[in-house]
Amino acid sequence: MFESRKKPLLSKGKFYNRVAKNIAFAFAIIAFSLLAGTLGYRHFGSLGWIDAFYNASMILTGMGPVDPLPDEGKIFASVFALYGGFVVLSVFAIIVAPLVHRFMHKFHFDDDNN
Repeated sequence: MFESRKKPLLSKGKFYNRVAKNIAFAFAIIAFSLLAGTLGYRHFGSLGWIDAFYNASMILTGMGPVDPLPDEGKIFASVFALYGGFVVLSVFAIIVAPLVHRFMHKFHFDDDNN
């Protein structure tokens, strides 16, 4: 996906395009996660659409569940909270990866000792 250290640095236009693609991909992951969480809270938590969306949003941002849930809903909320933690870390990594790569490429950091 990224150019090797032996290739020249990408132009600013191509770099901005790469960053935009990564941000779009990250937002797609967030949108999918919100949809999955909303549907899960609707089904397992017996919540209305707005409350289900609200709970899914709160879990993905790390705030925690809002409404009291039946046991099935609590199990779903627990699994979704673990998933949400991974989503936050993954989205951060996806957005920051081109920036870190460009920094490392510009200063020719290498992972071997040559």
